[in-house]
Amino acid sequence: MQTNFTEAQLQNPDNAASEQILRKCVHCGFCTATCPTYVLLGDELDSPRGRIYLIKDMLENDKPANEKIVTHIDRCLSCLSCMSTCPSGVNYMHLVDHARKYIEETYERPWHDRMLRSLLAFLLPKVGLFRVAMIGAMIAKPLAPLFPAKGKLARMRAMLELAPNSLPSPSPTDRPGVHAADTPRRKRVALLTGCAQRALNPEINESTIRLLTRHGCDVVVSDGIGCCGALTHHMGKEDLALAAAKANIDAWTREIEGQGLDAIVINASGCGTTVKDYGFMLREDPVYAEKAEKVAALTKDISEVMTDLGLGAVVRETAGIKIAYHAACSLQHGQQIKTLPKRALRAAGFQVVEPIDPHLCCGSAGTYNLLQPEIAGQLKDRKVETLEKLKPDVIAAGNIGCMTQIQSGTGVPVVHTATILDWATGGPVPQALEGVWSDEAVRPAQAMEAAD
Repeated sequence: MQTNFTEAQLQNPDNAASEQILRKCVHCGFCTATCPTYVLLGDELDSPRGRIYLIKDMLENDKPANEKIVTHIDRCLSCLSCMSTCPSGVNYMHLVDHARKYIEETYERPWHDRMLRSLLAFLLPKVGLFRVAMIGAMIAKPLAPLFPAKGKLARMRAMLELAPNSLPSPSPTDRPGVHAADTPRRKRVALLTGCAQRALNPEINESTIRLLTRHGCDVVVSDGIGCCGALTHHMGKEDLALAAAKANIDAWTREIEGQGLDAIVINASGCGTTVKDYGFMLREDPVYAEKAEKVAALTKDISEVMTDLGLGAVVRETAGIKIAYHAACSLQHGQQIKTLPKRALRAAGFQVVEPIDPHLCCGSAGTYNLLQPEIAGQLKDRKVETLEKLKPDVIAAGNIGCMTQIQSGTGVPVVHTATILDWATGGPVPQALEGVWSDEAVRPAQAMEAAD
């Protein structure tokens, strides 16, 4: 794609990066076939190619964002399916992130939109406040049907419908400290415990820590870590996102320079995609650029770490259990990790199946299901339908957002991949499957290598 930025415009590092991305696009349109919003709406401007034209025109001409541009950019899930499809290597993630930042700087949203976005950016990264908000939403949840499914008040309905029926107690494993390996140490790793995940499903971190310590890892929960910054980053609130990133980098750098780290483990793939991008996000920061690159290079999804370690002794009867694997967009498209979680589940003896549309988003996408509830609801219904057609015993996923979104539309238990592997190798029965699965050890060891 030909670009027409001036030399002065290209002095801006964001413009310079976006110009290089734009020049790779060859208008082929392959991305439209795998874009969830284009598949649903059929509007070229709601496809990656259409949004690229809108972004190019806005940036090249120094135009303040207008309602039309904002509408179509806001409808983008940042699922990054287009990046898996694109034959030219267009980094749409960095381009749309720049566009969101530019919109935040140049466009005044309606007051109710500004208020909701500010509230989400304030609440979600703060675990304590988020828990209080969830308790309020749980109390008000029966009122959800009183709100319309379409229009401005649909957001209120979506927030109430997504509220859990109960809220687990905070987990002591999320406190700063070191969880020592149960066997001779093979790795020393840090775990990002996250923000919303700690409130909604602390079992994920608990099972991740058990799984890692059982396989010879010292697991460090570093003092000072918090939200990865993804939620605010994708709302264009760059200052908040970078502040969160820097806090995590500082915490992990102390560990790296102290006793060292072999990996930084992420068990929420949306967070993982962002942390792996810290190097790019802070590339112009003279203080943090090098540290950010080092942190990004160490960051691994839990499935990557378990592949390195090799799955140990499987002690549960897993052969008759059918698992429908939901591939989180941030994992399969954002990080290009497509087979490792399925390999690990098969190595544990489970029957693993996938829906016919594994590349399409479930509609969660961070805060998308709260800000764009109508589109998110259609995507959820489609995803739930294709998963339920498989008649699984359980649905596995590697991202808390996807788990919450899908569980709100199905009676099939939705459990994190790490929690399932933890049970298979000796951990407790996942809470969603208590009374269904057994914690009795009944079968000998199997190795991950045997399931490839």
